[in-house]
Amino acid sequence: MKHVSILVPKHNTILSSVVGPYKIFNSVNDFLIQTGKSKKPFFDINLVGIDYGTALYDGAFSIHCNATIHDIDKTDLIIISAVRPNCVAESIKTNHAFIPWIKQQREQHNTEVASLCLGAFILAETGLLDNKQCATHWAGIDLFKQRYPQIDVFPEKIVTDQDGIYSSGGAYSFLNLIVHLVHKYCGQEVAIYVSKLFEIDISRDNQNQFAIFKGQKEHADVLVQKAQIFIEENVTKKISVEQLSESLAVSQRHFIRRFKKATANTPLEYIQRVKIEAAKNSLESTQNTINEVMFSVGYSDTKAFRSLFKRYTGLTPMAYKNKYNRELVNY
Repeated sequence: MKHVSILVPKHNTILSSVVGPYKIFNSVNDFLIQTGKSKKPFFDINLVGIDYGTALYDGAFSIHCNATIHDIDKTDLIIISAVRPNCVAESIKTNHAFIPWIKQQREQHNTEVASLCLGAFILAETGLLDNKQCATHWAGIDLFKQRYPQIDVFPEKIVTDQDGIYSSGGAYSFLNLIVHLVHKYCGQEVAIYVSKLFEIDISRDNQNQFAIFKGQKEHADVLVQKAQIFIEENVTKKISVEQLSESLAVSQRHFIRRFKKATANTPLEYIQRVKIEAAKNSLESTQNTINEVMFSVGYSDTKAFRSLFKRYTGLTPMAYKNKYNRELVNY
């Protein structure tokens, strides 16, 4: 039997990230017993909090934990549920008591630890992700990079798995991580069964197509903000980093260093992301050809544009248009 502790952060937990793993692991237990593969449940599932209960979504829901961290001496797997995106810093502060407990479990019992979506911020606070791969929600990537530069962030990843430390991409992609864990512990047959039962696409390996780039202006560097505004207001033009630094009367080296510190992107990456986001919007909402869209965001090399678009979205421009264009999609 594998003891699983699904952590329930106080106040800011995403409810689905608690219910999802709970239901899937229970379904595995039912399947193994019903098919005669086991006489008892494989997973001993516990909802573990700092306290026994917490209210969510302004009191609309509440979760009643069956244990607190003070009740659990040893667990085999810790799952850190997702927290709400608009209060990550508050969530870390409110749930700080989880951090030494997670570290203790890892150090004393070699417990495996998985973070779901923005639960990665709580996992990062433990230090267990240092110099390891990590995925999280695309909306939190830039803040995560700024806060934890020692962690190797993979924005496109759905699942990371390294030395018993796991993470998942954004929102419901946590389901792919849970199926991944089921496969690891119970084998392919059981993983395929739960993927079919819950209709989870286990072939998904990239979340870039879902990302929306809004720019990163939550910083106080006025010079960098001027550069960002210029880039965003001149999407149709070819913009060079040299041109930007000269217009702001700073050296190119100083500008690049300052820009990356403020936004977690180099100026070139920022230019590319702004242009690709504009291209995505055009592909979603117009009947313009791929070449017309390419020219409208300042590119003239079809091969280079296609390669750049796929790097940031995981799809070719045509595949993206076929999937998301409002005229083409049948809901």
